[in-house]
Amino acid sequence: MDETVAEYIRRTILKIPRDEIKSMLLKWGFLSEAQLQTVNFHQIKENISQDVVQLCEEKSADIKQAAVLDIIYNHIYPNKRVWSVYQMKKAGEETEFFDLAEFKKKFKRQLRSALKNVTINFREYEDNAIWIRIAWGTPYKKPNQYKTSYVVYHSQTPYVFISASVLKSNLPLLCQALLVASNYHDICEMELRSHCLNSLKDIVFKRYTQNFQTYCPRPLQESSGTLESTDLRIVQENKSEKERILRLTREVFGDGPQPKLEFAQYKLETMFKSDPKMDVLDKKEPFRCLVKFSSPHLLESLKSLAPAGMADAPLSPLLTCIPQKARNYFKIREKKDFNPGSFVSP
Repeated sequence: MDETVAEYIRRTILKIPRDEIKSMLLKWGFLSEAQLQTVNFHQIKENISQDVVQLCEEKSADIKQAAVLDIIYNHIYPNKRVWSVYQMKKAGEETEFFDLAEFKKKFKRQLRSALKNVTINFREYEDNAIWIRIAWGTPYKKPNQYKTSYVVYHSQTPYVFISASVLKSNLPLLCQALLVASNYHDICEMELRSHCLNSLKDIVFKRYTQNFQTYCPRPLQESSGTLESTDLRIVQENKSEKERILRLTREVFGDGPQPKLEFAQYKLETMFKSDPKMDVLDKKEPFRCLVKFSSPHLLESLKSLAPAGMADAPLSPLLTCIPQKARNYFKIREKKDFNPGSFVSP
């Protein structure tokens, strides 16, 4: 067995929690259960990795088998990577029968026609997800197994989840191979990014139910009462206000947990309106800006703003519509009139 393959298997095993090494090796299937019985999985991970590498050497493991173990690890721990969502489009509404063997053949041929030093591995899972692992090289260097791209493609859908390698210059080659293999004509990033792959799937596959704002603000009604009942009235108003905020938040976000989204981006194009006497702008040019949101759990953070007293309830649809906008458009856009008199600098 090649030394680089042995070292790669050793490093992959060191990443796995010790209590899960045996079960993951059984899923790998390269080593038999009888062989794994000879390994003491209660010793330190370094010794476990050396014993497993020794067994792999006896069976002359190559990089193809090592790559399969890496795919299994990333499938079990997808949150170790940052995933972006891409949507593909067809020229028409035609539907085709999906042939997995043909998909693999076209994908490999397209990618290797552009870059020969590349290793490609596939693994299919029961939810119609095809996991693709790509290790990139250069025209003069062998593929670097430690800088890989991962693609998760669900057949019969236009959605692709990509965790790109450090070499971003390879992304166009990867996208072109996906288009050719899946018979689509265009691909574009959806501006959705997260460590939580399952939450991204929930959003684009509409497995997440979100209510939408139907609330119209009502003017506050003045209550009448005596001076002696002021304290009780304040307590009741505070209680009613909290209940109102919770109700509106529940109407907008629903009762269930939110998908774990970590990044969202708006491209705003706003017409700047001002008094002609102010002479702020000579030309009527649109005001453009880019607004980015990032958080360990963006949607839950937005959901907690009103109950925490950090924002009025209900939240602006500009914020609550992020999942729906992301499903319908490649880039989230909103157009609003901008009044300089109401602008407050942060």
